[in-house]
Amino acid sequence: MSINQLFNLRGKTALITGGSRGIGRAVTLALAENGANVIINYRDRGLDARAEKTAAEAAAFGARATLWPFDLESDGVGHALLGFANANKCPPDILVTNASLQIRKEWDEITSDEFARQINTNLRSTLQLIQAVVPRMRQNRWGRILNIGSVQQMRPHPQMCVYAASKSALVNLVKNLAPRLAASGITINNLAPGTIATDRNEPALADAEYKKTVLARIPLGFVGQPDDCAALALLLCSDAGRYITGADYLVDGGMGLCF
Repeated sequence: MSINQLFNLRGKTALITGGSRGIGRAVTLALAENGANVIINYRDRGLDARAEKTAAEAAAFGARATLWPFDLESDGVGHALLGFANANKCPPDILVTNASLQIRKEWDEITSDEFARQINTNLRSTLQLIQAVVPRMRQNRWGRILNIGSVQQMRPHPQMCVYAASKSALVNLVKNLAPRLAASGITINNLAPGTIATDRNEPALADAEYKKTVLARIPLGFVGQPDDCAALALLLCSDAGRYITGADYLVDGGMGLCF
């Protein structure tokens, strides 16, 4: 099989949570460009122009692009996905758990509600989505699960204690599940971005002094782009990555090396 064929996702359907913007958008378009149909999850707050735009861009590659508005803070996300996928005839072969909630606060100021919101969005929803998609993947003896972590697994930010802890938990979840899913042809991996130019990071990076401090911690010396993550995601979500499971990849310009 040629290298190009290994990356071909024609006939597969990928669910990307938080798929309308930032890293999620880049992953959505990379998978669509290589043949996958896509389900674009975004937080349900009415019409989302970014989600509509991303869906149109994916469709331009020939993909079937389906929008799934659902707030991952809510319990029962797995059941909600199965109901949606059955109704729209789009059961996922690929799951990319990209969406997350990040609250910047000192550790001793985090409230119980803020703790629960971050853990539920970042960790509980991931487990429930995996529980929902694995039975069909097992039946087909093929599946790809990719969690989007963070360099904070290794370098916790002082104002994001709970967020960093939730991302560390995702790494453990990957390593725990990888040997349990492998015999069914399912791979599960973690991709941990460093400082990436997304709208989430834009306000902080707009501060010249803060950006200077951040860049000093990145050996490659520049802020990454969402496509830097999407390229690796394509590998891990295709047959090109069929021999990779239980792995944790940093896409951070070397930031995780600098303590």
